[in-house]
Amino acid sequence: MQPVLSIKGLTVRFSSKEDSVSAVDNLHLEIKPGELHALVGESGSGKSITALSILKLLPNVGISLEGGICFTGNDRVIEILTADEEVLRSLRGNRIAMVFQEPMTSLNPLMNCGEQVAENLRNHYQTSKADAKEKVLSLFEKVKLPAPEVVYGKYPHQLSGGQKQRVMIAIAMVCNPTLLICDEPTTALDVTVQKSILELIRQLQLENNMAVLFISHDLGVVADIADSITVMYKGKAVEQGPASTVLTEPSHPYTKALLACRPSMHNKGERLPVVADFLKEESCVTKQEPQLFVPNSNDHKILEVKNLRVSYPVGNSLFGKTGKWYHAVQDVSFYVKEGETLGLVGESGCGKTTLGRCVLGLIKPSAGEVLYKQHNIHTHSAERFRMLRKEMQLIFQDPYSSLDPRQPIGKAIEEPLIVHNIYPGAGVRKDKVVELLEKVNLPADYYHRYPHQLSGGQRQRIVIARALALEPSFIVCDESVSALDVSVQAQVLNLLNELKTEFGFTAIFISHDLAVVRYLSDRIMVMKAGRIEEEGAAEQVYNHPASLYTRQLLAAIPGRTINSPRK
Repeated sequence: MQPVLSIKGLTVRFSSKEDSVSAVDNLHLEIKPGELHALVGESGSGKSITALSILKLLPNVGISLEGGICFTGNDRVIEILTADEEVLRSLRGNRIAMVFQEPMTSLNPLMNCGEQVAENLRNHYQTSKADAKEKVLSLFEKVKLPAPEVVYGKYPHQLSGGQKQRVMIAIAMVCNPTLLICDEPTTALDVTVQKSILELIRQLQLENNMAVLFISHDLGVVADIADSITVMYKGKAVEQGPASTVLTEPSHPYTKALLACRPSMHNKGERLPVVADFLKEESCVTKQEPQLFVPNSNDHKILEVKNLRVSYPVGNSLFGKTGKWYHAVQDVSFYVKEGETLGLVGESGCGKTTLGRCVLGLIKPSAGEVLYKQHNIHTHSAERFRMLRKEMQLIFQDPYSSLDPRQPIGKAIEEPLIVHNIYPGAGVRKDKVVELLEKVNLPADYYHRYPHQLSGGQRQRIVIARALALEPSFIVCDESVSALDVSVQAQVLNLLNELKTEFGFTAIFISHDLAVVRYLSDRIMVMKAGRIEEEGAAEQVYNHPASLYTRQLLAAIPGRTINSPRK
């Protein structure tokens, strides 16, 4: 059977006046009709560069491509790298389609969703407006969008993340492509939404006998859908073969690392192995005694939340009165013991972030109390609340948007010390910042670097260092590892465990991933539609869930077949 896509010796070089770097180095790859091939590796491994090369979407300046990319469709063989622009336009979005990683930046915010799908159809085929709309509505039903007629007229900002991704899939599928490229289509999505998107892609692939190139940083994500896998590391394919073989009998140390560093593979508190462990000549993972992070909690309740409710007005009546209310948090009560880590888990929109910010005093509740050290924080005076702010800190979900791009990271960490008048004197403060950088495993010379000069994992370390600058006793981590590579995620989770042991702070860890929460937390609280669905010890909730909703979250964790913790 002739492959739909054949890549032979692809090399992509980025050149400047000073240097030349190979982003992809001598890659060989074939995908047959009806095959789903996964391209897996960390950020910077060359996955997305490979995908953009297939569509020849890379800039012409400073980039050179060598080798061959051969596409076969409709009994026609096309050499992509030598094809002219007219041929490429006829392929893009038609015979070869792509689902991008971030739908919000890929969709046009000024055009309704239905028209964006119809536009792709009309660009390649002579289709009337009415026929195009009928085709789009049919496709919306196929990708399981609720109320297709309503979604057709909505704009991207009016849809959830999962719905936007389904619109992106509809745009890609509207011309019945021979090859579908999915570039990290489920990154940062809830596990339940991720599962539905993966099932949808697999279903469409089987129905249309379509070849799929699925790009991901997580072997667990592709475990349930991939027929074959290529693992990339620093631009090179280090392992390739059937999915069953790669997942169960990996031969390359890097593949073993990607499998081993996932929290679901380890018992609570055990140090997670990282890529560097496996790439040493003699793996320290096999020799090193597992390091356990022992919780230092006691029975003293540092935080108590009583009957908390947060509501927002939805629309006004004719006379300006609030007609309806949206209840983001509904009658929630819980406690956190001193030194404990409480995991708060649930899907997007369940009220996790609202609850976390209300606990920190960033959002005022509609009703109820938040007692920190037996005092209601929402009745504090401005001066007392300012004092409290030193004790209670937040680690944000997106480190890039929470750091000032014009401010060196050293100054960003130093800023709270200046605001609260701690360590007077620039020299003393700088020494403290350098000490914090070293605590989060970053060199001192990073003091003068800017956020854009750091990787995602390094930026997350900076946000953690800034939160620890005031030596708080209580921290809320809001989805602080959700969008990281699994290997970087392992480093950050190890770091949080180490810092928690050293500083002894109390934490609420918010996430949509039960496997991560189980690994890091002492207790777990499952939230659904603003209410607490289930609460209990971490291992109890993870291994013996009482709620149907919790069982659904567990079932949605990708790669459950390779997910059991080591005993």
